[in-house]
Amino acid sequence: MKPDEIEAKSFAIIDAEAGPHNFAPDAWKIVRRMIHTTADFEYMQMVKISTNAVAAGINAIRKGCTVITDTNMAKTGIRKDLLAGFGGRCECLMADPRVAEQAKQRGVTRARVAVETAAPMMKNGIYVVGNAPTALLHLLEMIKNKAADPALVVGLPVGFVNAAESKAALMETNVPYISNVGRKGGSTVAASVINALALIACERT
Repeated sequence: MKPDEIEAKSFAIIDAEAGPHNFAPDAWKIVRRMIHTTADFEYMQMVKISTNAVAAGINAIRKGCTVITDTNMAKTGIRKDLLAGFGGRCECLMADPRVAEQAKQRGVTRARVAVETAAPMMKNGIYVVGNAPTALLHLLEMIKNKAADPALVVGLPVGFVNAAESKAALMETNVPYISNVGRKGGSTVAASVINALALIACERT
């Protein structure tokens, strides 16, 4: 089978096994791709999408926004060609030597410094967290202090320390978000959300 045939069959299996649900069509395209990436149907119960978050993400991509990720793994998984079709790009500053040096000097995590460094390119953009709760928590602090203003936050950090808590904090804000409850998540899942949004944006052209 060709790759597109495998994907189509996979989505057909997911649709059949998922059964009836209350997701709007565009939201389901996102959740379905998350399930496709993980083979985990629990995302149907875990995913939380704020009001207008999907529209905010699609509009940002169609306007050629910058997508910033907290890991190079997430950046690698994102379809840069789809973003480039609208004039957008994907960035990750975690490996930037300047970020590493500043983090060392200040005695803080690179994730924290990377968020701060990305602030200028975050305006009307999308910030994607698939790994570091530290990044998400600091981003929320910056948003509260009006030091950052992303159009959408994809908050899906994975792990046992502050992952669930950072996502719960995101869900208490007025920032458009796509997230999930609990410890699960990860860079590949976060990338799948952006890919789903980008594909929907392409359908609107």
